[in-house]
Amino acid sequence: MNTKKITALYDKYAIPVYNRLGIAAARGKGSWIWDAEGKKYLDLFPGWGTNALGHCHPAVVKAVQAQVKKLIHVPNTFYNEPQARLSEALIKSSFPGKCFFSNSGAESVEAAIKLARKFGNPERWEIITMNQSFHGRTLGAMAATGQPKHKKDFEPVPAGFQHVPFNDLKAVEEAIGPKTVAVMVEPLQGEGGVHVASKEYLQGLRKLCDERKLLLIFDEISSGMGRTGKLFCYQHVGVIPDILLLAKPAAGGLPIGILIAGLHISDIWEKASHATTFGGNPLVCAAGLATIETLRKGGVLQNGRKQGEYLFKKFLQLKKKHPVLIREVRGLGLMLGIELNQPGAPVVKEALKRGLLLNCTQDRVLRMYPALTVTRKELDTGLKILDAALEAAGS
Repeated sequence: MNTKKITALYDKYAIPVYNRLGIAAARGKGSWIWDAEGKKYLDLFPGWGTNALGHCHPAVVKAVQAQVKKLIHVPNTFYNEPQARLSEALIKSSFPGKCFFSNSGAESVEAAIKLARKFGNPERWEIITMNQSFHGRTLGAMAATGQPKHKKDFEPVPAGFQHVPFNDLKAVEEAIGPKTVAVMVEPLQGEGGVHVASKEYLQGLRKLCDERKLLLIFDEISSGMGRTGKLFCYQHVGVIPDILLLAKPAAGGLPIGILIAGLHISDIWEKASHATTFGGNPLVCAAGLATIETLRKGGVLQNGRKQGEYLFKKFLQLKKKHPVLIREVRGLGLMLGIELNQPGAPVVKEALKRGLLLNCTQDRVLRMYPALTVTRKELDTGLKILDAALEAAGS
């Protein structure tokens, strides 16, 4: 089918909640994607950060093909080997604890909310989160999110959340009350504008939570699984959370949500007090295992660090070239943002016309989360297009 026919079916049968790009994706490989007519695009924001290994990475494809012939789904009343092996790989790569699997980042957040409330029950149930945070679109995750725009038309949202300024330790301390049970923070805010938490801030949160007997929850749904140059973002500062949340890139493009809970809280749920039908099924966990094994052994993390440093330097050069247009460059690894002094949508549109896919968040922040397998040549191609798009949008 061509794009026109596919679009017509969407217009007739799909609820129009997405701002579509006008592209009917047909296939992808690495950092490239082709539409239904065969036009090729360089994708520097693949899957909104989900395709961290690029589109259709061979290791993930091979694992899925092998698993789909054997067993696709069983409920969690069964054991299954891929889930067991993925749990082991995650814990050995992070900190002593146990895993709970779901299907998305928002579900990981919901699980963390329930686990924290169980930990504090019955006296403590409030969670402190940050302004400009983004934790998902289910009601609980939306309530935790520190952006009023996402709650418009959906109130009242569930109670139990306080929002304070990001990177402000004193604000967190002042917000703690007798009902506070946890602090949830993104070590690197993504949708909120690509803001990096300082080492001192995360260390201070850990100390504060220890002193007040609060749980520290790190939402690494976007920043985890190699995105920042280390397997997990918290490893840059050596601050271990009580709960770690993962999702987007953790299964090579398949839907997954992961909660890792430290051993001191991993067994406080009673049987059947939390569950999911599809979470941890053999097919997705096989993809997840292939993903983490590729990240740990394939030189992918090293490439991500190297290309991230290169791209950051190039963005700074673009800032010098476009000082009126570009306000700031920030980020870590291959999770980078360029804040503009004007709306970013025209730049995204100009880049798209030239065959480059990127994203704009918070109206003025261009986001690029290239695949960790991206090459220098591909980045140079993208930078050339971005430069031209900036020129066109700026004029």
